[in-house]
Amino acid sequence: MIKIISNSVKQTLKIGRRIARDLRGSDIICLFGQLGSGKTVLTKGIAGGLRMDKRRIISPSFVLIRQYNQGKLPLYHFDLYRLKAARDILALGYEEYLYGNGVTVIEWADRLEYLLPPEFLKIQLFIKGDKQRLLRFTAFGERYKELLDKIHENIRH
Repeated sequence: MIKIISNSVKQTLKIGRRIARDLRGSDIICLFGQLGSGKTVLTKGIAGGLRMDKRRIISPSFVLIRQYNQGKLPLYHFDLYRLKAARDILALGYEEYLYGNGVTVIEWADRLEYLLPPEFLKIQLFIKGDKQRLLRFTAFGERYKELLDKIHENIRH
């Protein structure tokens, strides 16, 4: 587990770009945090690191999933804020995204409950001040332990 403090939106975007450096197809990033904690900002940073226009990344609150294909890898952006029950996502074929050729970022991943994949990178975002956020990274699975080591190295430099 690693912890990182972000002192601004700009810094959170930069952290997202650094996360994206070592991402590859079928990587899954699950974001946890209260409303306004920076989940979408971090997703925009990841998109920027995948060479996408971060301005096009919006919270897909009403459609649950948005797919972006204009970067070095596709980005599957889930926002499960409005998901009533985990089973409601089954009809969307969500597993095809999780194990597809793109990077999956899931906001409000706690809503998946028992459907969370067994291996993923967990990022918890906590509001620490008006602009300050604490990001806590935890790896589940060997791929994500390796990825977390690389992210830690990228962020330190």
